[in-house]
Amino acid sequence: MAIKVGYYIKRFGYNLLPRFYFKKRYHQLKRMEKSVPQTELNERLNYYCKITTSFPIPQSAVAVKDFNRSGKKTNYYLDFKEFLHYFKPHTQFSYHFGDETFVKPFPVLFKARPINDTNSNSVLFKLNKERHFKWVNDDLPFIDKKNMLVWRGGAYQPIRKAFVKQFYTHSQMDVGQVNHPIEDVPWQKKFLSIEEQLRYKFIFCPEGNDVATNLKWVMSSNSLAIMPKPTKETWFMEGTLKAGIHYVEVKNDFSDLEEKMNYYSAHPEKANDIIAHAHAYVKQFMNKDFEDLLCLKVLEKYAELTGQSGVLRF
Repeated sequence: MAIKVGYYIKRFGYNLLPRFYFKKRYHQLKRMEKSVPQTELNERLNYYCKITTSFPIPQSAVAVKDFNRSGKKTNYYLDFKEFLHYFKPHTQFSYHFGDETFVKPFPVLFKARPINDTNSNSVLFKLNKERHFKWVNDDLPFIDKKNMLVWRGGAYQPIRKAFVKQFYTHSQMDVGQVNHPIEDVPWQKKFLSIEEQLRYKFIFCPEGNDVATNLKWVMSSNSLAIMPKPTKETWFMEGTLKAGIHYVEVKNDFSDLEEKMNYYSAHPEKANDIIAHAHAYVKQFMNKDFEDLLCLKVLEKYAELTGQSGVLRF
């Protein structure tokens, strides 16, 4: 709890910093923009904001000067507010805070969206990052981990409920729900820390309200991420992940789960290839300056496409 309080004090304090701090930071990011790989920058920018033609400012848009915390989820508010310091007070953005993944009939900044060819009106922004963007330093090699699969989480969605009911007694799996309030069912189990889960070779990464929250830290570990094909994506660009390259894909009914576990247990070199590719994928999100630059660029592009000119504050 103390860590959480300290985190929020630091984040709220950031918004009270003087104007010259944000001016300095803005110019740092702009200088960086000239030196980073332009192909990577543009590919990710265009992935997050797929729109290429102008559109009118949505009626739901809020001006920077009117953006406040009232009724907003704290993490979402802080993650968005962090980049509004670079824009003039009358600049407007339309945003949606929450786990929902519906696509609106006009462009809106979202944390998550469905993976399909009609999702361009959902412009991805890096939101709720304190919860989602966690990495681990895992020193335990795959070969030395328990030859089992582990999962702990809230089983509120059909795929998670079906999974935990089917496998909670399986001898090769340590799976269970940690629902709140506690449910009087045999698959309700005790919480396991990330450190405890890293002792297992396989970690299940099922989607929840939107994406699998644990997928990021699992892909930064020496364990294998196992999951059905993703149907939703966030700033992590889950839609670009490749089965057998970045993670182990199983059928939606989990009928091949044991087969996949047995295969990679018998072929640890294949498992290590996937782990190496997963580490390389994760690495692109670890440069905070580059991540901040991309957040700024997404908002710049959104403002530009709405015909708002001269929006930058510095």
